[in-house]
Amino acid sequence: MKQVISRTIQDQVVKIPGSKSISHRMLICAALADGISEIYNVLDSQDISLTRKTLECMGAQIENRQDGGLSVTGFGGRPKPWPDPIHLGNSGTSMRLLAGIAALGSTPYTLTGDERMRQRPMGELLDALSRIRISADSQNNEGTPPVVIQGGDRAGGRTLLDCSRSSQYLSALLMAGAFFDQGLVIDLTGPAVSQPYIDLTLDVMKQFGVNAFQISDTCYEVPGDQTYSAGTRSVEPDLSNAGYFWAAGAVTGADIGVDNIGTASLQGDLKQAYIFEKMGCLVNHDGRVLRVKGHSPLQGVDVDMSDTPDAVPAVAVTAAFAEGTTRITNIGHLRVKECDRIDAVCSQLTKMGIQAVQGPDFMEITGGTPHGAVIETFNDHRIAMAFAVAGLRVEGIQIENPVCVEKSFPTFWQLFDAL
Repeated sequence: MKQVISRTIQDQVVKIPGSKSISHRMLICAALADGISEIYNVLDSQDISLTRKTLECMGAQIENRQDGGLSVTGFGGRPKPWPDPIHLGNSGTSMRLLAGIAALGSTPYTLTGDERMRQRPMGELLDALSRIRISADSQNNEGTPPVVIQGGDRAGGRTLLDCSRSSQYLSALLMAGAFFDQGLVIDLTGPAVSQPYIDLTLDVMKQFGVNAFQISDTCYEVPGDQTYSAGTRSVEPDLSNAGYFWAAGAVTGADIGVDNIGTASLQGDLKQAYIFEKMGCLVNHDGRVLRVKGHSPLQGVDVDMSDTPDAVPAVAVTAAFAEGTTRITNIGHLRVKECDRIDAVCSQLTKMGIQAVQGPDFMEITGGTPHGAVIETFNDHRIAMAFAVAGLRVEGIQIENPVCVEKSFPTFWQLFDAL
């Protein structure tokens, strides 16, 4: 149990570790290359460790460098056999992205995870792989892990993908598609959720010399017979994790900046700073530091967060301190994250005395006077970090299972307690 101490915090700038989303993609693209890459500022977390270990099972050599970077010797798009099941905990990103890489192998890979991971959807990606003659099956026949994937047919061609629950399905196909003889054309059944994460995938692929294209809202193409080029790369700070510190500024009135954020960042969660601005905060971005300063009273907002799902818990907790009602819409895909985040957020805000109403794909939070509570995290890192912010203003906030933040931000409590 973690007791959060309510307190006045000073204006300051914090340094956030590397992006989890970019770290996954950088490691995968480096492993797909033929040669040695040097990757800097890779996030050191449980999820990234799972991706790293799986890539090592597939034949990549990944070593820690003395200068803090990682040296990655790739397997050139031809994963080596691995006979044992590979356990991916509750890392949905690892599971889905690496399922695409497993499709490049010539022998079967079994990918499994913890109890929650074995409830999370994979069927849409398995169906898309099957349409291009890749053997891809759910062992329980329910479209969830464990999954067994065996490549061998590299013809590629055209496939159909339902991307309404996770953009990671599309990212998996994009990264693998470069190795198919005919490349890959991916038709979507409708626009993908979380578009910024797809843009991140395309950008990281391009940094490694592989091109893929968005033809329309519902069609992507990867030309075949491309190769990933090894090289030196760096991961920018994680803006999903930056959001908890911006939220701290929003609820306390302090001016909290996050360092080393370029104006051209493709991370979707850059938008959350401007959601706080819409709530009444002062936002300043000088091209390197992005600052959020709270301004009382905050105001409720109506915001579509389909493209910024990881930012929802932080925005929802901030809304508890705002006047009026905040309505967050188009977030149905949050129900199949590490936990059902819509229900988790609403249940814990209710426990704090805040009116929180939920629907299939929305939540409404009416601001008020929150009181202390023991916050159940549901073993979800983003629930723990978001509700920690409330503890800066409210006496008696205790976070159950605080170590769950190690999934994406192992140094979170160290940085948060230093505010």
